Amino acid sequence: MKHLILSIFLVFVAGKTFSQYDPKALETLEAMSAKLKAMGAFEANFTYRLTNDVDNINEEFKGKMTVKGDKYRLTLPEQEVINNGTTLWTYLPDANEVNIDNYDPNSEDVNPSKIFEIYKKDFKYLYLKDETIGGVLCEVIDLVPEKKDAQFFKIRMNISKKDKQVKSFTMFDKGGNRYTYSITEFKSNINVDDSYFAFDPKKHPGVDIIDLR
Repeated sequence: MKHLILSIFLVFVAGKTFSQYDPKALETLEAMSAKLKAMGAFEANFTYRLTNDVDNINEEFKGKMTVKGDKYRLTLPEQEVINNGTTLWTYLPDANEVNIDNYDPNSEDVNPSKIFEIYKKDFKYLYLKDETIGGVLCEVIDLVPEKKDAQFFKIRMNISKKDKQVKSFTMFDKGGNRYTYSITEFKSNINVDDSYFAFDPKKHPGVDIIDLR
């Protein structure tokens, strides 16, 4: 499910290709990233949707992410992923099982603490258009990885033109799957203790601990 957390997509428009880094897209991405960094910590409720037209897949569920610097906690219906910046816990409540692994900050996996600045390394970006989405005027930007063997081939971000807040993003993979995350509620500058970003086995009596470190 770690690999689930994130959005990458490629769109061609007349007269433009990803052979260049679009300065207009960069301006919006930098403003979005700077605003989130200045918050310190934030929490977002979101709706996740997986679609695949060929395989007739259409799944949807709700989740929550809390981010503080490099730390994050991602709550999904069937699992919880917790990262304190050095250790990664993946808890499966139905099985009462937790997998523990070292966190690799250089991993190519997209995660909640990195998605808002993923464009800064190994990506090209293009400003596509302004579009009203869910009643909000957004700037639509595509990110495309420079590595041809990347897990996703494109991320499309919809960023509010007014306040530079991410409203949604979609990740596209080579199997035809589209993973869309739509922010339904956003709280900035929240007060959250660092202990929130660590798994506490005392709160899960009898938990099966699988240490992969």
